[in-house]
Amino acid sequence: MEDYGGSDDEYCYYDDDQEEPMDGIENEDSDVLGSARKDSTTKVITKESLFDAQREDLRRVMELLSLREHHARTLLIYYRWDVEKLLSVLVEKGKAYLYSNAGVMVDDNLSSNIRRCSSSSVSCEICMEDVPADNATRMDCGHCFCNDCWTGHFIVKINEGQSRRIRCMAHKCHAICDEAVVRNLVSKRHPDLAEKFERFLLESYIEDNKMVKWCPSAPHCGNAIRVEEDEVCEVQCSCGLQFCFSCLSSTHSPCSCLMWELWIKKCRDESETVNWITVHTKPCPKCHKPVEKNGGCNLVACVCGQAFCWLCGGATGRDHTWSSIAGHSCGRYKEDAEKKTERAKRDLYRYMHYHNRYKAHTDSFKLENNLEETIKGRVTISEQRESALRDFSWVINGLNRLFRSRRVLSYSYPFAFYMFGDELFDEEMTKEEREIKQNLFEDQQQQLEANVEKLSKVLEEPFDQYSDDKIMEMRMQVINLSVVTDNLCNKMYECIENDLLGSLQRGTHNIAPYKSKGIEKASELSTCWSNKASDASNYLPSDDISSGGTTILKRDRPSGSGSSSNDNINECSLSKRTRKEVSGFFDLNMPAEVIDRN
Repeated sequence: MEDYGGSDDEYCYYDDDQEEPMDGIENEDSDVLGSARKDSTTKVITKESLFDAQREDLRRVMELLSLREHHARTLLIYYRWDVEKLLSVLVEKGKAYLYSNAGVMVDDNLSSNIRRCSSSSVSCEICMEDVPADNATRMDCGHCFCNDCWTGHFIVKINEGQSRRIRCMAHKCHAICDEAVVRNLVSKRHPDLAEKFERFLLESYIEDNKMVKWCPSAPHCGNAIRVEEDEVCEVQCSCGLQFCFSCLSSTHSPCSCLMWELWIKKCRDESETVNWITVHTKPCPKCHKPVEKNGGCNLVACVCGQAFCWLCGGATGRDHTWSSIAGHSCGRYKEDAEKKTERAKRDLYRYMHYHNRYKAHTDSFKLENNLEETIKGRVTISEQRESALRDFSWVINGLNRLFRSRRVLSYSYPFAFYMFGDELFDEEMTKEEREIKQNLFEDQQQQLEANVEKLSKVLEEPFDQYSDDKIMEMRMQVINLSVVTDNLCNKMYECIENDLLGSLQRGTHNIAPYKSKGIEKASELSTCWSNKASDASNYLPSDDISSGGTTILKRDRPSGSGSSSNDNINECSLSKRTRKEVSGFFDLNMPAEVIDRN
């Protein structure tokens, strides 16, 4: 195994894209654009952009299948807004299977203008009354009932929380009713309920979509986060909250969601208090309260007055000598009770070992957060001095690396507690395999811990009082230690994913991948595609477009802008081309604000 625990003079690092070692100084003036981040793979969906985000998927399905909007929405809700799954079903099963399963009835000859039944009067099969054709509505499936019965049916379903998929009233008909008809009929009798229906349709994009979740901030910021690739990841909302997208708890990688849930529960409940009581106390045989021994004599007395033997817990009298208790003998060995006590003691000590180290690194992380203001003050003083050194971004970047590495190190202890314990993987590893894997992991954990502590120590030095030569020496140490800790974090994650969890329950214990640049901050959802979405509205009848509810939030276009749709498209295309041209590796010397901006 590669050793990273050498002396301070031995540090040097290699970039993955280069063959020559980099000493950390030569690329000080490197092009900032060469280190820019790629476009974010996570998006923030605000209240204002929720409609645009939903329309993006609707447009894809509408253009691909030449469907009207409510048919596309019905398909997407049924397949939980998973466009890729919808397309795979289309390819494997065909369009007829796709439509029938989702309850979509496509009638090319039917539009919102001819929803009325063909005859002059209609006999409603629900209320058994004859009504004029103007007061009856026919759905895509062909069933025609009076508007009063339709309205009553819609109101009941909306109040029952079934707004997203309201089925036709006809017996054994699985067709989904047109949302424009629902909106139009309900709004005439209950406008507030129509708005509720509209809101349910809009929020279904978040509630039913596994790739979109509400930000768990409290108080709630009103944002939702959409991930583009893997749902097992850690994200940062625009409100600043970092969380695990999979379980919506605080970030906990390299722990899996199940491991973190068990660890939090173990730290919060009284299970370890009970273990301590089991190890250090004995129950009184009379009142059953726990009694702690505070002397050397094995005859103890409870506050209730009962005397008993500390060795066996049996009730006794108070007469005793230095060697025995009068009328009492407990020299016989009881295997079960002894094993139970030893097991509880071993479990308690094991938990305390991992918890103490987890707590120590968590406390260090909090204290090092306070160090940030001190370092910024020292940077300000150093920049004001008459010196040739003006760039101190390496200090801020080194501090950010310390934060990320410290967090990984602290969460590695709960991971180790469950990875090498008996609760989760007892039957999946032999004792010998567990020992080999534990030694492998603890070697890497030890190296990471040593270098994190070195980095923390170097960053605490008062560099604002140093000479230029000593600052350059400190700069070399910070850059090299930062790269070493980053490499060690990467190696630890590779070890966890390949060597530890590789052959075990990966489906249950997936972990968020390690990201060298830190947890990705979600970017605002781009809406430059909306020009195409407006073209897709040609699939919709004009009545459908004009009957939209009042709760849908649309993007306002500045009046008098004079920009055409082509100009907007070109502008978006230009920004995309610019992002594609920006590439390269991560430069540790790049200012932190530039890294965050890109």
